[in-house]
Amino acid sequence: MIIMKIYNTLTNKIEEFIPHTPGEIKMYTCGPTVYHYAHLGNIRTYIMEDVFEKTFNYLGYKVKRVMNITDVGHLESDGDTGEDKMLVAAEREHKTSQEIADYYTEAFFEDCELVNIKKTETIVPATKMITTYIKIIEDLLAKDFAYQAEGNIYFDTAKFTNYYELSGRKAEELMVAVRDSIEEDKSKRNPFDFGLWFTNSKFDNQELKWDSPWGGGYPGWHIECSAIAITYLGEYLDLHFGAEDAVFPHHSNEIAQSEAYLGHKWCNYWVHLSFLNIDNAKMSKSKGDSLRIKNLQEKGYDPLSYRYFVLNTHYHRQVNFSFASLDSAQSAYLKLHKKTSELKDEGQFNEEQFSAYDELFKAALENDLNTANAVTLVHTLLKDDNVNATTKNRLITKWDEVLSLDLKVIKKAELTISLEYIDEMISKRNEAKKNKNFGEADRIRQELLDQNIELEDTREGTTYKVGGLR
Repeated sequence: MIIMKIYNTLTNKIEEFIPHTPGEIKMYTCGPTVYHYAHLGNIRTYIMEDVFEKTFNYLGYKVKRVMNITDVGHLESDGDTGEDKMLVAAEREHKTSQEIADYYTEAFFEDCELVNIKKTETIVPATKMITTYIKIIEDLLAKDFAYQAEGNIYFDTAKFTNYYELSGRKAEELMVAVRDSIEEDKSKRNPFDFGLWFTNSKFDNQELKWDSPWGGGYPGWHIECSAIAITYLGEYLDLHFGAEDAVFPHHSNEIAQSEAYLGHKWCNYWVHLSFLNIDNAKMSKSKGDSLRIKNLQEKGYDPLSYRYFVLNTHYHRQVNFSFASLDSAQSAYLKLHKKTSELKDEGQFNEEQFSAYDELFKAALENDLNTANAVTLVHTLLKDDNVNATTKNRLITKWDEVLSLDLKVIKKAELTISLEYIDEMISKRNEAKKNKNFGEADRIRQELLDQNIELEDTREGTTYKVGGLR
């Protein structure tokens, strides 16, 4: 079995990944807070987590993966200030919190399906685990890791020695979060302490409340992931994934409460996916960024072009998104798909060549998930005249178990771009021809052809075919 190398945030270096049980991986991924659509930056994170899971399976591991759905408890600020995001969304859209959760959960999985993200084996809404939160919080209180103040229960970070190990921060920095402007909660012993349970003494208008030994209230965001992971994956977690902005305080808080509760080290490997930027600034819901996969489809893009775009970047590097870069990715993806999907078996399968190329593919993946090299290898294979089509097809089919680009799927003759966009491009081409700018006219024709749209100039005007069909 191949040992994969990954960048571990906990040690701040690339190291060999060795699970607690040989050949088996217990993997937890932070799920969405379902108060709004998942934007492209969110989906980038889930695509890479999907590739990690499929890679581990490809390399021979048995993976058990769990993901939460945050439908309560995630406050406007990571520093435990502001209202519950679900409540804010409910008031904004004049719906109940449950209606908000149901709608945006469905929208999330709809977008995931469009980019071939495998649905997680175990998905747990935060609202289904209330009794478990209470049990853990009672234990933390009994061990003096938590305290009650003004009706709320807080974790005492001063009692947990390794609180800053994951983030590399220092207490004297006096920072509670990395992305929000935080107002200090005067009921805490120190500004770094975080909420485990909030009662109605703090948020009188909270819609979702449950009875607890401390009064009617609801759990803090951080306790949810710990409780769900421990319940469904046990006391020892192999891998924990999330976006890079979750390192502090969310994942630092998870480690503190989990290890205080369990009494031992909880998770050895933490993998964080970097931001997708737009105009060189982090894409986020808090700034109103809500461009989602379905929006790309409505604009005429093949959703898998976005997956292709993501695979050609490294998960641990920030990348800037633009429609120009997506246009390039779509053009490259559709050309690649055309070659792979139309490749017919010819010649006798060569097991030696198959094994040699497959080892190169595995080497790219085990080297800190170098998906860009893995994609490049597909192009290299197609150009290799020494490998026959039968062997190429077997390799491409196998590799697509990880890449999930539908490389051998014959797409139906359907539009991958909108009618409005096609009409707009035809008008621009007509204007270019009128101005005798034939280079631009040819460029537009080729751009549409790359997207499976073939233009035909007739006496009545310009028409088009989709996939060879009018």
